[in-house]
Amino acid sequence: MFSIEGIIVNTKEQKRSRIEIDQKTGLIVKVTKPSGVANIVLNDELIFPGFVDLHVHARECVDHSQDYKENFKTAGQAAINGGVVAFMEMPNNPTPPIDDKSYADKKKLTIKSEVEVVLYAGIGENTKPLQKFVPYKIFMGPSIGDLFFHSLLDLEKVLAQYHGRPVSFHCEDPKILEENKEQITHEKRRPPEAEVKAIDFALQMIEKYDLQGKICHCSTKEGIEKIKNAKIRKVNVVVEVSPHHLYYDSEMLTENNAKFMQMNPPLRTINDKIYLIKALLDKTIDFIATDHAPHTEEEKLKGISGTPQLDTYGSFVSWLMKEHNFTPQDIARVCSVNPANFLNQFTANKYGKIEEGYVGSLTILDLNKPIIITKDKLKTKCGWSPFEGVTFPGSVTMTIVKGIPYDE
Repeated sequence: MFSIEGIIVNTKEQKRSRIEIDQKTGLIVKVTKPSGVANIVLNDELIFPGFVDLHVHARECVDHSQDYKENFKTAGQAAINGGVVAFMEMPNNPTPPIDDKSYADKKKLTIKSEVEVVLYAGIGENTKPLQKFVPYKIFMGPSIGDLFFHSLLDLEKVLAQYHGRPVSFHCEDPKILEENKEQITHEKRRPPEAEVKAIDFALQMIEKYDLQGKICHCSTKEGIEKIKNAKIRKVNVVVEVSPHHLYYDSEMLTENNAKFMQMNPPLRTINDKIYLIKALLDKTIDFIATDHAPHTEEEKLKGISGTPQLDTYGSFVSWLMKEHNFTPQDIARVCSVNPANFLNQFTANKYGKIEEGYVGSLTILDLNKPIIITKDKLKTKCGWSPFEGVTFPGSVTMTIVKGIPYDE
C-alpha cells in the first residue's frame, strides 16, 4: 500500500487529504482526513488527478522505421516527466492501424510505455470501422504521413460508414491547402480559412452522421466561434487546444526559430492566441492536448511540421495559472477530468478523479518552483523542445502512476 498526503484538487474543491493506493491493483482505496503520517507528506504542492493527453504521436509502429525519434517507451518517459499519466496515440504512421489486425498489432507495442496508451484507428480512403469500439482520427487534408483525403466528397463517402463512432478531425481543407502550396511561408501555405472551412464541414458531418466529434488543435478565433455555436445547437462536439497555440503567436516567429515552431495548423495572430486562452478558461474549449510530434532537429531544419511537448505539459499549465488566472480547479477540468471522461470510454480503468475506485495516478505541481526548460531536462527521444530557454513559474515535482511514484 502506498500513501501520500497533501492538497488534493478536484474540479469543485481543493483540500488537504490523505490518499491510499493499492499498488497491486493501481487503484485508490481510500481518501481520508490528513494524519501527518504517509509514505510522502507534501507541504504546499498541489495533487491533481493525473493529467491525460488526448493527442500524442509516439511515432512507433510495426515497421519501426521511425523509432529513431520516439517509441512508446520514450514517449511514456516524456509523459511522466510532464505529469501525464495516460495518453491517446495518433495513427498517421508509415504502417497505420486501420483495421482489426493492424490495430491489434500496434496495440502490442504500447506495453513498453509506463503509462497507459489508447490508440486511435485511422480513417483513410478505403477504410471501414473496426469490430471493437475504438476512437478514430481523420486527416481532412495532407499533414504528416499518407493517411489523408484529397477531397471532402471522398471523405464523406467513407465517413458515412462510421455512423455513431467517436471521430477526431484534423481540420484543414485540402482544396485550400492545394491552392496555397506555393506560398512563401508555412503560415501562408496553411491559412486560417483552411481550418475554418474544414471545421464547418466537420461539424456538418458530426451532425449528419451522429458522430461523437472532436476537433483537434483548433488555432483560430473564428473556428472556435463556429464550434461554440454548434455546441449551443447541441451538436455532439468537443475541442482541443495545443500549448503551442496558447503560448506562441505568428508575431513571435523569427528567422532562427520559424522552422522549429512549425506545426499543422501553424501559429496564428496574437488576437487568435488571446481568444483561445479565454475560450479555454470559459469552458468553450474542453481540453489541453499537446499534439506531441517528436521529429529530430535535422528534420525540423528540412521543414517537417510538429513539436515535442509531453515533457513540458505540467510546467506549461503552471504558466496558465500564474499568468492567466486559471485556478487549480480550472486546470483539473481541462487537464484531468474532461480528457479522462473521453479516455475512459476506451479503457477498463477510470481516470479523472481522486476518489475511491479511480486509478491511483496523480500529478503533483509545485507552483513555487520555477523551471527553465533545457535539453537535459527532457526525456523525449528527439531531445529538443519548442520551449527551450523558457522559464515556467512552476514545475512537476512528482508523477504517480498506479501507485508508483516517479520524482523529478
